Amino acid sequence: MSGERPCPQCSQPIPAGFKFCGNCGYKVEGGAPAPAPHPTKGSTMYFGAFQMPGRARLILIKGSGQDGTTYYLTGQDHVIGRSDGSIRPEQPDPFLSPRHANFFYDNGNLLVRDEESVNGVFVRIKGSVPVQPGDNFMVGKQLLRLDLTEEYTEPRAEADGTYYYYTPHIPASFLVTRVLQGGIDGDVYRAEGNSLTMGRSGNTIDFPSDPFISGNHARLEFTGDGYSLTDLNSRNGTFCRIKNDQQLVHGDFVFIGQQLFRVEIT
Repeated sequence: MSGERPCPQCSQPIPAGFKFCGNCGYKVEGGAPAPAPHPTKGSTMYFGAFQMPGRARLILIKGSGQDGTTYYLTGQDHVIGRSDGSIRPEQPDPFLSPRHANFFYDNGNLLVRDEESVNGVFVRIKGSVPVQPGDNFMVGKQLLRLDLTEEYTEPRAEADGTYYYYTPHIPASFLVTRVLQGGIDGDVYRAEGNSLTMGRSGNTIDFPSDPFISGNHARLEFTGDGYSLTDLNSRNGTFCRIKNDQQLVHGDFVFIGQQLFRVEIT
């Protein structure tokens, strides 16, 4: 029997936890040692490599919104790319650079770094975040850029004194440029006041054919302290392209190429 030991007087086995020998009555100091603990029948031990405290995992979000492949970030660096790194997409992604981004730890915190990729790394914002002219952000499937207005010059007459007919100039606080395939500038939207809203309907800028945009999705505004981008509790969120190493926390969403990941930290 597990945990038994011999009696010092008669050498007969004494069961674990007994204070006296059942054969000769010899008193055992402290009792026989109890057996070492062991998992009960049917219990399952956690796989330690997947449950390291403070370590993270990336959950790939499928097009249906369901969880897909899980990538465990148990090392120091975890590169995602089209051809480099340990994180590879399940399907070919032409919007991924060969070496696109790196998820790494610094002082116990998880960070993501854009490895000079073509299309960048986008992180879902929470509430309002400061932005600057030239920053790129995503609303639904729309890639947009905040721009400054160009300096307006009064029209001049031709040599014969005739003016070209033109659309009247409308002052604007800032511009929002829609970025098209190949990085080409598309439509340009003007903020006639100090703010504009974006969504599917009833906004300054509407994208009625984009099914991933909420009715009132996001707001961009200028204040005396600068520019801010605000998500208006949209269903799919507003994503801003990172310019420096970005710390991530539990529940963050990261968009890379055509891959959407959710961050979970144990």
